[in-house]
Amino acid sequence: MSLRQFEYALAVAEKGSVTAAAEALRVAQPSVSQQIRGLERELGVELFARTPTGLVPTAVGRAFLRDAEAAVSAARRARATARAGAEELVGELVVSAQLGLGTRQLPGALGALRRRFPRLEVTVFEEPNSAELERLCRRGVLDLALMAACERSPADAHHLGDEEFVAVLGAGHPQLAADRVELSALKGEPWVRFDHDSVLDGVLLNVLRDTDPAPVTAARVSQTATAVRWAAHGLGAALVPASVVPRDHRHLVRPVLPAVSQPVIAVLRQGAGPAEQALLTFLREEFRSDAVPFPSIP
Repeated sequence: MSLRQFEYALAVAEKGSVTAAAEALRVAQPSVSQQIRGLERELGVELFARTPTGLVPTAVGRAFLRDAEAAVSAARRARATARAGAEELVGELVVSAQLGLGTRQLPGALGALRRRFPRLEVTVFEEPNSAELERLCRRGVLDLALMAACERSPADAHHLGDEEFVAVLGAGHPQLAADRVELSALKGEPWVRFDHDSVLDGVLLNVLRDTDPAPVTAARVSQTATAVRWAAHGLGAALVPASVVPRDHRHLVRPVLPAVSQPVIAVLRQGAGPAEQALLTFLREEFRSDAVPFPSIP
């Protein structure tokens, strides 16, 4: 088996066909087909089932692809480390964050990382599901993850700071007259909520547990920016991390009572290299310089 075969199999699984995988990899289609057939012969199993909608990994194929993805990620990091000079680093860094966590600090940290290592490619994506983020960390797919909680050892998990949560209310809402909003005052009001398995929906349910255990759902969204906009238009209140609120919506935002916050923890992959360590340092600096309360309400 070879890493090339792993990469081809992962591409076929992602694209659903040999043709699309070959186009994405910029290689000839027969080459992909040959590598997949050779891999299946060597393993003695069928990795993909042919269906009317395309190639779908079999049960054995899904198990194989999980390990293949981890192997390819490890190989990319090894190549980056091997090519690293005293002041230069090339390769790919994969970063994920739970929705809203580190929104204000991550861009500055990534900018500093880019200036230090201009040839380093960084892939960033948001993952709302805590369990999925933990799974990706355990598999070694992620180089660094920002999350509210984790079960990793202190050597891998670093508390950067705490994220304050605020309520976004529609224009003209009576609670905007207060400097802070008591959550009990919002009992019975509709809420713009996040997906069922999102960490942010879990925060809302936890803080309303005593005052409004069955909150009315006006809508469910997947992105914090959407929640802010829809709440601002009066669809319902939203509870979001303060850092995701754009400046032009801050007049519709109030801190809440009792105060709500979540820790922001950076989790590094085991055996983290210089790129991950550098990004952690830059994130610490961003959190230190940003350690101020939510801006005063005008």
